[in-house]
Amino acid sequence: MEKFTRNQRVAAITKILIENPDKVVNLNTFTELFNAAKSTISEDIVIVRDVLNKLSVGKIETISGAAGGVKYICGVSREESKAFARDLCLILGERDRIIPGNFIYMTDIMYNPQFVHRAGVILASEFNNLKVDYVVTVETKGIPLAYEVAKMLGVQLIIVRRDNKVTEGTTVSINYVSGSNKRIQSMSLSRKSMKKGSRCIFIDDFMKAGGTALGIDNLLKEFESELLGIGVLVDDVTTERKLVRDYISVIQFKGINDDGSALLESSEIFK
Repeated sequence: MEKFTRNQRVAAITKILIENPDKVVNLNTFTELFNAAKSTISEDIVIVRDVLNKLSVGKIETISGAAGGVKYICGVSREESKAFARDLCLILGERDRIIPGNFIYMTDIMYNPQFVHRAGVILASEFNNLKVDYVVTVETKGIPLAYEVAKMLGVQLIIVRRDNKVTEGTTVSINYVSGSNKRIQSMSLSRKSMKKGSRCIFIDDFMKAGGTALGIDNLLKEFESELLGIGVLVDDVTTERKLVRDYISVIQFKGINDDGSALLESSEIFK
């Protein structure tokens, strides 16, 4: 059987662990894959752990016991998070992004894989100690961001719909009041989507008053499940009275400048 050099093993181990966040990989998997002794693989993993720690791009945890092994926990340095928030503020602060109604055009950002991945890692890193079962979002624009967060946490994404679909089977529907315009809206989720007693976080692209997040909290209660946290890309802090309290954001929208551009700042979590 082919033998691998240490550099080759370290590169492959790093790739396997990072592509399977929060999934325990038994050391026997690596010993069989590389035809190497368990002590050799343990030394390789120490190298991977040290490099990730030095670069602040996550960590490797060791799980003891017969069914144990190692797993990758996502992470990002505070400096990189701050730099991303600053870059995002500059891009979204461009004057031509303000569209009628004083909305910020964000569609290109939300469907840009590089931006969404970086934002997803930042948000996932804030929740990776909560033992989350599901990441929940509402269709449609927040889906890419929520998917990235779910991917980095190694859990399933659940998409709540604005209306019922026959392909969803039996659904649970609730009405909720939009926090921004006080309109009554509805959301629904298939009975088959999640198990009772699940631990969830809600991820969205933009928060104004928090009506959608509150609706998600109430919907999860119908499944006897818990909302552990809320994460958004942009928080509209001009809406002072929020319907939810505990949430995090990457950047804050603080209104419109005199020149017609958006006034944006990094979130408090980076200060």
